[in-house]
Amino acid sequence: MKVKNQTSMPSKYWLVILAVICVILLGIEGVSDSGGPLRFVANYTIIPMQKGISYAGRYLSDLSDNLDTLEEVRAENEELQSKVDQLSIDNTRLRQEQYELERLRELYQLDENYADYKKTAAHVIANNGSNWFNDFTIDKGSNDGIKVDCNVLAGSGLAGIVTEVGPDYARVRSIIDDSSNISAMILSTSDICMVRGDLQLAADGRIRFENLPNNDNEIEVGEQVVTSHVSSRFVQGLFIGYISEIEVDSNNLTRSGYITPAVDFSNLQEVLVITDTKQDLVSEKESTGEGE
Repeated sequence: MKVKNQTSMPSKYWLVILAVICVILLGIEGVSDSGGPLRFVANYTIIPMQKGISYAGRYLSDLSDNLDTLEEVRAENEELQSKVDQLSIDNTRLRQEQYELERLRELYQLDENYADYKKTAAHVIANNGSNWFNDFTIDKGSNDGIKVDCNVLAGSGLAGIVTEVGPDYARVRSIIDDSSNISAMILSTSDICMVRGDLQLAADGRIRFENLPNNDNEIEVGEQVVTSHVSSRFVQGLFIGYISEIEVDSNNLTRSGYITPAVDFSNLQEVLVITDTKQDLVSEKESTGEGE
């Protein structure tokens, strides 16, 4: 007698299970707007993966394009920066040439103002290390006819006097130096006074005058001061500056005050040197009989 297998499932049950599965799949297909159960599975597996891959591809493509664009921008920036640097250099050169031209025009005008004197132009090559050109060196010397006591011009008038000469250089003491003393006169009245250098006053753009007679001649701010005819070392008529302040001294006999120099002693680059000293001119006049 055969024993019946209790674990085996009757065929009718398998048919029921398959029918249920089909019904479930059909239901899923209806819910998923047709396309079948595989489409449903794909919607939740393959399609998201494809979207991810597509997004990653676009991102990498955009990143590559951005990198290319960045390299192009960098190259353009480098080219533009190079042009800007060159333009800056050209602009600086033009400004330097413009400033030099302006200085040369001033020097030419100064030369025209004192056309009666023989002169030579020179460059300032050194000063005494301070911010003010109270003592400086020029690049011309005895080989160019320069001697001790030659008067030096700059800006609009008198800058100083030569104190030392070499073959190719000369030292100049300016009128703002503490040891400078110049016999001067008021141009409008010919009254004589003494102009003295003072470095402390030079910092304020002034020099001092004193011993001006307190006479009936009215002298106002703005009057021009020039070197006098009685100066032993300075040629007559060299412009020193304008009176900026004037007052009567306590003795009531003299007046004193301050002068704004005609030269900017904070910035000297070119000068004119009168190659004939005051003594040379006096000797020449005596030899020609003009001094009699």
